[in-house]
Amino acid sequence: MRDYTKLYIDGAWREPLDGTVVDLTDPATGEVSGRVALGGEADVDLAVAAAGRAFPAFSRTTRQERIDLLERVVDEYERRAEDMAQAVTAELGCPLPLSRAMHVAAGLIQFRAAAQVLKTFAFIEDRGTTYIRKEPIGVAALITPWNFPALQPAGKTASALAAGCTVVLKPAQLASYSAVVLAEILEAAGVPAGVFNLVTGRGSVIGNSLASHPDVALVSFTGSGEAALQVNAAAKSAKRVATELGGKSPQVIMPDADMDVAAGTALTWLTANAGQICSAPSRTLVPRERLEEFLSVLLLRIESIRIGDPRAEGTDMGPLISGEQWRTVQRYIQAGLDEGAHLVTGGLGKPDGLEKGHFVKPTVFSGVTNDMTIAQEEILGPVMSIITYDTVDEAVEMANDIRYGLAGYVTGTDVADAADVGSRLEAGYVIVNNAEFDWTAPLGGCKESGNGREWGPDGMQEYLETKVVLGRCRPTRDPIGQWQH
Repeated sequence: MRDYTKLYIDGAWREPLDGTVVDLTDPATGEVSGRVALGGEADVDLAVAAAGRAFPAFSRTTRQERIDLLERVVDEYERRAEDMAQAVTAELGCPLPLSRAMHVAAGLIQFRAAAQVLKTFAFIEDRGTTYIRKEPIGVAALITPWNFPALQPAGKTASALAAGCTVVLKPAQLASYSAVVLAEILEAAGVPAGVFNLVTGRGSVIGNSLASHPDVALVSFTGSGEAALQVNAAAKSAKRVATELGGKSPQVIMPDADMDVAAGTALTWLTANAGQICSAPSRTLVPRERLEEFLSVLLLRIESIRIGDPRAEGTDMGPLISGEQWRTVQRYIQAGLDEGAHLVTGGLGKPDGLEKGHFVKPTVFSGVTNDMTIAQEEILGPVMSIITYDTVDEAVEMANDIRYGLAGYVTGTDVADAADVGSRLEAGYVIVNNAEFDWTAPLGGCKESGNGREWGPDGMQEYLETKVVLGRCRPTRDPIGQWQH
């Protein structure tokens, strides 16, 4: 039983000032797995004040000082990697090997990458008698989702610290365990008091309080579009708000595609994390004449998926995170049936023998048209909509006929043709032929999938303000050394 009933503010673990404590349940069993603190507005005020006091000194630390800090975080993260993996599985229900290999590994990469970025990042640019400085923006509020509870807090925190910002992290209420482990890692690594603060709690309370706080300079939010609207409304100012939101990503299977690769792409992203991935290729566009071939390969792979206890050896897919999410996925499956899509496999209810917990059947619909609910709305579950096309141009048009623009996938033997289709997709990033994912490339989307980017140099840039200085007046003495090329 985990007992995480304190908040981390100003370098100390504190009881909530005006909050409470709630139970969290294990997604695989539905049984209580621990308790977490729910902070309130007074706790937000305390955390923001601590971050504000710490900002002047931390923002003036040298490049090397911040590199050294991030490298200490990496060392401590490596030491606590198994603790982090166990926390992710406990709160998310992800199979433990995947928690280790994807969630924790990707989080660790963010701190390593941020240290590397700092080594070469140009904080100053000379243009004759003008020079341009990149300076830390101030106190950053980081609001993260439940589906990547190790990666998202790590990515935002690493970029913010590298830039010289101080932060207040608000994780998703359902994913508080891993955030507490992260705070313990940062504390053990020697992050100065007030530089990193953790306030767990409800988004409607903590998220809105952070967004509306006058001393918060930037809000970095990852989550649903509906919640993003609340964050933007709460901000009520010109403060910077960077968002990474939902998706309904297409996979365009080219006429010459290798169907083993195509099916592998679909299932890799659709069943990992039980489909709770905002960039999952949940709309699969297949040449009409190759539909049956694709389905035959896909069904063989689906039949081999082992669903069950995320801590048991050999489990491929665990449960959804909560009963609420399970019911949401069921509603979408019912919508697909009601709108006339053909159920190929899966469907309503839980897999046989898995009545406890929030398990769901991997579900595939064919005969889907692009205007159906299951083709247009984000589900965050292992539900695939297969749409047939007659020409590649038609496929691209349908792929882009949606309000989201987070990711896109293309599978084809002719790489040049596949790359051409990828260049035509309205998406923040495109994966061709199931290429290995790059956890340091700029992450973000277009249209209603958000604005701004995370990870690497682009991610750090979000936490920097640009200052232009005109005239030959560059400082002759720069004791911190931050602005050297």
